[in-house]
Amino acid sequence: MSTRKIGATKEDLQNFKEEIVHEFHIISEGVISQVKQVAEGVVNVNEKLERFREEIKEDVENRFGTLAQAIKSVDDKVEKTRQELKTEIQETRQEVLAAIKFS
Repeated sequence: MSTRKIGATKEDLQNFKEEIVHEFHIISEGVISQVKQVAEGVVNVNEKLERFREEIKEDVENRFGTLAQAIKSVDDKVEKTRQELKTEIQETRQEVLAAIKFS
């Protein structure tokens, strides 16, 4: 009758440990690769978002500039009309005063 040991030897445990460490390295490399892909995606999204922000900013500035020019044009026309009316009122007043004087 032979005696048989039940349980793992030191060598078995060392092999098991090495296998676990090896599997961990494989899994961690996969995770690191996925994290790098996500980071690259975030960088790409940030770049696209920055370009979009610049396009929107430029568009708003262009539209605001156009609107400001239109407002200035209208304001200039209103001021010109106001001055013409003021002059016309002054001339009419002088005509009325002259007519009253000669009556």
